[in-house]
Amino acid sequence: MRITDLLTKDTILLNLSSNSKELVIDELVNQLDRAGKLHDRAGYKEAILAREAQSTTGIGEGIAIPHAKTKAVKSPAIAFGRSAAGIDYDSLDGEPSRLFFMIAAGEGADNTHLETLSSLSSFLMDPDFRKKLEEAKTEEEVLEAINSKEDSEMDDNEGDEASLSSEEQLVLAVTACPTGIAHTYMAADSLKAKAKEMGVQIKVETNGSSGVKNLLTQDDIERASAIIVAADKQVEMERFGGKHVIEVPVAQAIRKPQELIEQALKQDASIYKSGKSASPDGQKEKGQRTGFYKHLMNGVSNMLPFVVGGGILIAISFMFGINSANPDDPSYNQIAYLLKTIGGDNAFALMIPILAGFIAMSIADRPGFAPGAVGGLLASTGGAGFLGGLIAGFLAGYLVVLIKKAFSGLPGSLEGIKPVLLYPLFGVLSTGLIMLTVVIPPAKALNDALNGWLMGMGTGNLILLGLILGGMMAIDMGGPLNKAAYTFGIAMIDAGNFAPHAAIMAGGMVPPLGMALATTFFRKKFTKQEREAGKTAYIMGASFITEGAIPFAAADPGRVIPASVIGAATAGALSMLFSIKLPAPHGGAFVIPIVEGNPLLYVAAILIGALVTAIIAGMWKKPVQS
Repeated sequence: MRITDLLTKDTILLNLSSNSKELVIDELVNQLDRAGKLHDRAGYKEAILAREAQSTTGIGEGIAIPHAKTKAVKSPAIAFGRSAAGIDYDSLDGEPSRLFFMIAAGEGADNTHLETLSSLSSFLMDPDFRKKLEEAKTEEEVLEAINSKEDSEMDDNEGDEASLSSEEQLVLAVTACPTGIAHTYMAADSLKAKAKEMGVQIKVETNGSSGVKNLLTQDDIERASAIIVAADKQVEMERFGGKHVIEVPVAQAIRKPQELIEQALKQDASIYKSGKSASPDGQKEKGQRTGFYKHLMNGVSNMLPFVVGGGILIAISFMFGINSANPDDPSYNQIAYLLKTIGGDNAFALMIPILAGFIAMSIADRPGFAPGAVGGLLASTGGAGFLGGLIAGFLAGYLVVLIKKAFSGLPGSLEGIKPVLLYPLFGVLSTGLIMLTVVIPPAKALNDALNGWLMGMGTGNLILLGLILGGMMAIDMGGPLNKAAYTFGIAMIDAGNFAPHAAIMAGGMVPPLGMALATTFFRKKFTKQEREAGKTAYIMGASFITEGAIPFAAADPGRVIPASVIGAATAGALSMLFSIKLPAPHGGAFVIPIVEGNPLLYVAAILIGALVTAIIAGMWKKPVQS
C-alpha cells in the first residue's frame, strides 16, 4: 500500500485558514469528515486532543503530525494542510508549524495500513522532501512529491537489517510513543541519520502499532556501549540489566539525536539493575524520571482527574452556601447536595485509592493495582490521609514484586492462575494486614499532629509557610517540588485545614500570569512568538496551570525562574497574611468566589505576586535584537 492510497486530493488543504492550534485541528478533522473517512467526527477529535495532551505532535522543523488510532475512524486516511504564514502549534523547537499531516488510523487497522502511515513520518525527516511540499502549487504536485519520495526509498527497506560489524563501537536504541504511528519512527530515523553522519554504528528497535521491528538481540545488547530508550510508553527493560541505559522521552530523540549518541558513546549513563537505573556513584541521569519520582508521578498524574473533576464540583456546590449540601442545614439545596455527592463523596473520595493503586502499578505492573488501591482506601478511611496513601502505594508495589518472585518457581501449568488468583489474593491480604497493624496508626497520629501544628501556628509562622509553599510551586513548574507542595495542600484539605492550599494555588497561578503581564508591559523585551504565548499564559494562569510559564522559563531560566519564585512566594505569603482559606483543590479563578475570607484580598495577593514577577522579569531581560 502506498501513502497516496491514504492521502488523496479530497483530504488536502493547501491554504489553511486557521491561525491557532485548536482551529487547525478542527479544520483538518472537518476535511477528513467531509471526505467520508470518519464514523464519528467528535469522537475522532477527542482522540486527537487526548494524544496532544500527552505531548505535542508539533515535532519542529515546521511540521506537526496530529494523529489518533480510534474506532471513530471509518477508513485509514491522511489529511494534509499547509499554512504559508505558519501557526503556533506548541512545537518542540518553539517555531511555527507550516506543514500539517493528520493521521487517522482505525482501532483495528492492519499492519499494512500502520506501516504505510508510519513511513510518512520517516519521509518528513528529509528537508528536501519538506521543501517540495512547501513549494507545491497544486494537490497533484503534493501527491507527485510523495510518490517520488516513496519510490526512491523502496530500495532501502532492508537497511535496518544490515549486518553489524563486530569491530566497531555499537550504540543501540529503542523508540516508542503512545500510539506507535508517528513519533516512534521519526525518532528512529533521526537517530539513524545522525549516527550515519557521525560515522557511528547504530541499531534501532521500533515499538510501533504494528509490533516490534528490528528487535535487539541478546548478542546486540552484550556488544553495545549503551542503550538509548526514547519512549513515552513502557518497553521491555529487563533485558538491559547491567548495561548503561539512557531513558528519555521519544521527542528528545527527534530533537537531540547527536547529544544522545555522544552520551551513549561516552557511557555517560546509569547502569540498569532489576527494574531501576542506578549508577555506581548513585547519580541519576540528568532529566531522567526513574525510581521513587517515576512511581510517584504515575500516581499523581492518574489521581489529578479525580482531584480536578471532583474538586470543581465541590466548589460549585459551595456557591449555594458553604453548608448547602447538608440536608440538616437551613441553607440546604438539592443541586448543591447532588454536586457534593458526586464530587466529594465519590470522585474526591477515590483520590487516595487511585494514587496508591497507580503507584503500586508503576512498581509491579497490573498485579500491583488492586493491592495498592485497597491499601489506599484503608489509609483514607482509617484517617492516615495522603501520607498513608503514599506508603500504601509503595508498600503494595514492592510486596507484589516479592510475591511474584515467591511464585516464580511454580509449574508452568499454574501460570494462568497467578494474575487472577495468587497475586490479588496474597497482594491484597499482605498489604491490608500491614496497613492496618503497622502503617495506619502512626500515620494517622502524624497526620493529626501536623494538622494540629498548623492550626496552632502564629501569624508570622503561617506567613513563612505560605512563602515557602508559594515559592515551591514556581521552582520547577509542574515538577517534583511543585507536585510535593500541591500534594501537601490536598492533604491539608483532606484534614480540614484550608489555608495552606489557598497559598499554594495563589503561588501556582503567579508564574504564567506574571510572564503574561511582562509580555504586555515590556513588549520590546520579548519576541513576537513570546508575546503570542503570553496571551495563552493569561488563560493558563487564571486556570491554575503553572506549566503555562514553562516556555518562558525554558528560553531564559536564569531570569524567569527567580522572578517567578519571588512573585509566587509573595502571593503565598500574602494569602496567609490575609487569612484566606480555600476548600476546593483546583479551579483557579473559577473557585475564588468560594474562598473563606475576603475574595478581593485573595485576588489582590495573586495580582501583587504576578506584578512582582512581571516587573522583575521585565527589568532583568534584555531587549530583543531586531
